[in-house]
Amino acid sequence: MRCPYCGQDDDRVIDSRLSEGGLAIRRRRQCNACGRRTTTYERTEGGVRLTVIKRDGARSAFDSDKIRRSIELACGKRPVPEEARRRLAERVEESLHRDFDSEVESIEIGRRVASGLRDLDEIAYIRYASEYEQFRSVGDILDMAQQLAGRVRDVREQQRLFDEHPAGGG
Repeated sequence: MRCPYCGQDDDRVIDSRLSEGGLAIRRRRQCNACGRRTTTYERTEGGVRLTVIKRDGARSAFDSDKIRRSIELACGKRPVPEEARRRLAERVEESLHRDFDSEVESIEIGRRVASGLRDLDEIAYIRYASEYEQFRSVGDILDMAQQLAGRVRDVREQQRLFDEHPAGGG
C-alpha cells in the first residue's frame, strides 16, 4: 500500500485488531521510508448492512460517519482526546452490528452515543442530549444538569484520599 505522505510502497503492519463488531480489520501501518503511521480498514464487500429507522419512519442506510460527526460536534472544543472520541464511535458501531441483524432505530443509536458521552464528558453529553432528547426549554437542560450533578461518578485509577482503616486504630 502506498504511503499517503511520501508515496512509497514500503510499509509494515504494526497492529491489527477487529473493528466494527468483527466486520472489519483495523490495521496500523508504518511507512519504512518516512516513518509516518496510518490506519487502514479491511472490510468484506457486500457485507450485512444495517438500515436505520428514523423517528418519522423513514429508512436509510447506516452511516458510521454520522456517529463520528455527532460525537465531534458534541465534544466541540472540549478537552476530550481524539482517541477517546474515536474509541467511543467504534464501540457504538460495534455494539450496533453485534446486537442488530438488519434494522436499528435511530433512537437506539442516539441512546448509545449519549450513554458513552455521559461517561466521557458531561458537557458534551448535554450538548448531544439537547438534540437527541429534543429539549423544548432551558428548564429541560437544567433538569438534566441537576441529574448529572447529583450522580456519583466512578473514576478509574483515582487515588484514595483517605485510608480505609486509619493507622494505629480501627
